[in-house]
Amino acid sequence: MNELGQLVMTGVSSTTLSDEEKNFLEKENIGGVILFSHNFESPAQLAELINSIQSCRNEYPLYIAVDNEGGRVFRFKDHFSQLPAALDISKLGSPKTCFHVSKIAAEELAACGINLNLAPVCDVWNNPKNKVIGDRAYGTDTETVSKFVSSVIRGFQTSNVLACAKHFPGHGCTTKDSHFDLPLVKKTMKELESEEFIPFEKAVKSRVEFIMMSHMIVDAFDQENPTTLSEKAYQILRDKLKYNKIIITDDMDMKAISDRYSIEDAAVKAIEAGATIIEYRDIENAKVALEALKEAKKVKKLKNSVINEKTSLVLKNKKTFLKDYKPIYIPDLQKVFNSKANQNFMEEIREKITEVKESSTD
Repeated sequence: MNELGQLVMTGVSSTTLSDEEKNFLEKENIGGVILFSHNFESPAQLAELINSIQSCRNEYPLYIAVDNEGGRVFRFKDHFSQLPAALDISKLGSPKTCFHVSKIAAEELAACGINLNLAPVCDVWNNPKNKVIGDRAYGTDTETVSKFVSSVIRGFQTSNVLACAKHFPGHGCTTKDSHFDLPLVKKTMKELESEEFIPFEKAVKSRVEFIMMSHMIVDAFDQENPTTLSEKAYQILRDKLKYNKIIITDDMDMKAISDRYSIEDAAVKAIEAGATIIEYRDIENAKVALEALKEAKKVKKLKNSVINEKTSLVLKNKKTFLKDYKPIYIPDLQKVFNSKANQNFMEEIREKITEVKESSTD
């Protein structure tokens, strides 16, 4: 068994798996697949795709992940309940409402076989010029963000979808978008501890199972390496925030990394530094990354003890939360997606948000 495959999450190219993709997932014992809008046509098609992905599993099911935050970051635009943007829902002032919205979202995702949602955003939107985060954040202050991320995590994880707090150490103060460039954070450690870290500390206390490491240079951590490739960044998350679960990288295909490092170097550096799972949108790049990890293990650049520690963390999580995979029975989906109670609740939420927005402009 190739245990290194468990440390890789990959995208796939279409709405069905090719034979080559099936072979890669199965032969290499890949840990997870992340899905995007190009992988989706309908809940039934999505469930069939996930059934075929899970048929490639070895001992435990694969993580099936998506970025369904709500608002403008929502991969499945049709049939699914469209979640409001984080900032909009927080303006209702009710973490309880946020919990119920997250629960509905998780029930729909779980019905199709999604078991990991890369949300909530734990960034504090403290720089109004920051467009990449903006309304993806639950607020502009730590208290508001902390309250709402806790309710989202509980909403997801009580409905069989693992949550992922992102983007550590906090993307809300930056101006550059790591999809295209490498952001720089010049805050002191004391400033980070008093603001950026607080929602992540709340997420840890709320028993979040994943935290995503972002791509940025943080002067207070490491002036040379982006956080994704910085041992110091992972140590801070482990030691200062007392977090002992899975750390996944942001997409390693983003230009903040891919413009500065080869696929091979970045993959090995991230795992060496402290990442548990490295994520790739492009399956061809995931293949290159995995071969680099194999070579690093072969030449003892990656120690067996490090690899074992990470794979044990993944397998422990899967044993606890995923267990065995039962193929989705497609006709059952209509019970979840045609729930009048859920539809009415979501419509009420949208109306309340509209009322709040209109009253704030009066």
